[in-house]
Amino acid sequence: MDSEDSGRVLDPAQDGAALKALTHPLRLTLLGLLRQHGPATASELAVRTGESSASTSYHLRVLAKYAFVAEADHRDSRERRWKSVHGVTSWSNEAMHASPGGSVILSVLRRRQVEHLQQSLDRHEADLDSGRLGEEWQEPSGLGDLMPRLTPESLAELWEVFRAKAAELAARDAEDPRAEQVVLFTAGLPLAPDPVAGTDTAAAGGAS
Repeated sequence: MDSEDSGRVLDPAQDGAALKALTHPLRLTLLGLLRQHGPATASELAVRTGESSASTSYHLRVLAKYAFVAEADHRDSRERRWKSVHGVTSWSNEAMHASPGGSVILSVLRRRQVEHLQQSLDRHEADLDSGRLGEEWQEPSGLGDLMPRLTPESLAELWEVFRAKAAELAARDAEDPRAEQVVLFTAGLPLAPDPVAGTDTAAAGGAS
């Protein structure tokens, strides 16, 4: 990844247009490819995505307009190369919910992440089946769905610990030739008590 800054925090009050620009699936894909594989031209990204170079070029310009990507050093003068400006894009969920239209944008972005999860799972399985990934990756790979009972403060602490540990391990493995790109998906989604179950219980009591 060739990025100038490690992260960018978007403020929905000031960066609403930038957040909305990220809801387009191809733009998110292009940004992800630049972060994962480094600088590329619109034509190279067109080959990776199966889109036309005109389409990738247009969406790269939109991403550049909102400072997600920028021109990289050119290998020659025939075609511009693009790079990701930041390694991570984040925002305050509380601020998103408080801003007009922010909840809708947040929902769309989260669903784009779920789509990315499915695409990553498909690629992971294909890489294992084809032998592009060795058998040593079979055991540590997978998905989980733990459901602990936590307070808001504990959930926030869990996010901090997870991010810090992921950064620590990535730094440790940076020069290890065995290291591969790992797609980590995490979700902390509190669920309120099931209202249906409560309603059914009350109805049964009234009937008796």
